[in-house]
Amino acid sequence: MENKCNCPEELVEGYARKLKVCGHPLRLKMLCLIERQDCCVSELWQCLDQPQPVISQHLAVLKDKGIVDSATEGNKRIYRIVDPFVQNIIAGFDGILPEKSSQ
Repeated sequence: MENKCNCPEELVEGYARKLKVCGHPLRLKMLCLIERQDCCVSELWQCLDQPQPVISQHLAVLKDKGIVDSATEGNKRIYRIVDPFVQNIIAGFDGILPEKSSQ
């Protein structure tokens, strides 16, 4: 029987691991915020109403898995999504998430 699977096993396994990491509700919210605008830890914990150590822990997981990276700008560490697979998924939320309100 011919193998008609279009998705190589190693790709599927890698994507499944990334989806599992991103599937945590708080991490998903963080990724949505980071996608809209590169953020630092203080912006994330204020927006998400979570303690700074909680946000830092989740960012460490995302960074360890290669989903986000950070760069120092002044006295802030700014986070960006660097994984193209995750970036495409989060960017796809644009049509279903409410617009960011300007204050």
